[in-house]
Amino acid sequence: MTSKVRFQSATLIRLSLSVLATGAVLLAGDTTGATQTTKVPTFTKDIVPILQARCQDCHRPNAMAPMSLLTYEDARPWARSIKERVVKRQMPPWHLDKSVGVQSFQNDMSLSDAQIATIVKWVDSGAPQGDPKDMPPPKTFPRDDEWQLQKVYNRPPDMIIKSDEYTMPAVSQDQWWKPVVDLGVKEDLWVKAVEMRPGTSAGRKITHHALAHLIQDDPDAKDSAQDIAAGQGGVLMEWAVGKSYDIYRPDTGKLIRPGAKIWWDIHYHAVGEKITDHVELGVWLYPKDQKPKYRTYLTGFQGTNFSAGSALDIEPNTVSVSQGFHVLKEPAILGNFQPHMHLRGKAMLLEAILPDGTTQTISYVDHFNFNWMTNYIYTDDAAPVLPKGTVIHVVAWHDNTTANPFNPDPNQWVGWGDRTVDEMAHAWVNVTYISQEDYDKWAATHKKSNRPTAALATNPDASRN
Repeated sequence: MTSKVRFQSATLIRLSLSVLATGAVLLAGDTTGATQTTKVPTFTKDIVPILQARCQDCHRPNAMAPMSLLTYEDARPWARSIKERVVKRQMPPWHLDKSVGVQSFQNDMSLSDAQIATIVKWVDSGAPQGDPKDMPPPKTFPRDDEWQLQKVYNRPPDMIIKSDEYTMPAVSQDQWWKPVVDLGVKEDLWVKAVEMRPGTSAGRKITHHALAHLIQDDPDAKDSAQDIAAGQGGVLMEWAVGKSYDIYRPDTGKLIRPGAKIWWDIHYHAVGEKITDHVELGVWLYPKDQKPKYRTYLTGFQGTNFSAGSALDIEPNTVSVSQGFHVLKEPAILGNFQPHMHLRGKAMLLEAILPDGTTQTISYVDHFNFNWMTNYIYTDDAAPVLPKGTVIHVVAWHDNTTANPFNPDPNQWVGWGDRTVDEMAHAWVNVTYISQEDYDKWAATHKKSNRPTAALATNPDASRN
């Protein structure tokens, strides 16, 4: 398929379907018809269960959110703000278009239409407290020094890898800390899960994101989308607000070879106070006598064509579109979708162009938010399985206009770069390459109609919600 045809496809994506997108917002806030009842929701009986399930992990004392939502006294002053955020689907931070692509996720934190309608009706009814006896038991939260995956595996990590300490001044330009740590590994180790985090609560204030690159003698490693140099091991883990762990699919994992080292790439930014911190990575291993069938590679599928020398060139006061293509040299399973852009990031599409010429929308984030690098992890039965020769197509939109509230200066030309005021455009995806035999078995039992849809019913050029 020619580049011209693909650009035409990108144009079709941007056709005038904003009415549909607007209708979704109106529907979310609609309390008439089927969602209208005579019952008035109360905080203690109807709202707290929603907050516990979707909000309180962040909205509690000493956590990342600006206010607590544990009690009625905490939440009542914010009632109208809560309504506005949930109706616009700004909170919880689940910025995926729910009308297209894969819709089954292991970590879905979004609110249903019914939950949004309940919150709207509660606020519109005066945000009543209700009977204190209806309050459910308080939710318990993990300690700062407790690994999230410890509950999954009922044990602490088998390995904890720490970067060297770094002191970020109170006032400074952004810094990139890139120490190398020798793991002291003497034999092959197969990884079933990883979790990364700043070392301290204070460190969360200054850590923008962190990468743990595997440096090892690895002649069998696959060159996945330019992220694995010849003979090296690729990215073991990437941490950002919205992503903290990876659990690999059954019978798959990552391989740490003897003599391996971690090359850290940690982006720090100043917050007005001097903070010393590090980043640490917890690793859960397969038993030594258990070797998974396939390796998984964390791949950065680019939303721009680096090979053609066209990284990013965003004009002032424009919404720009860029795209990148990558051919799968073997059948593969895609485990997740995590868009990565900076302040001018607006939307990102991940789609597959199959060898027969048909196109499947995999996932589409239609209102990207730089403050939340949300990782959308597919369930095992919904993860896209793609044939050899599939073209992974990434389309990225950047909003360099005054309509973008995060834009530091719409009058500046913007190019690719590491700084927050520069831009990037790639999708982090865990890719597991499988054999042709296994793909054929999967294809024989899955009808094409059950695969991700090719329809894209939204408009990336519509104004931000």
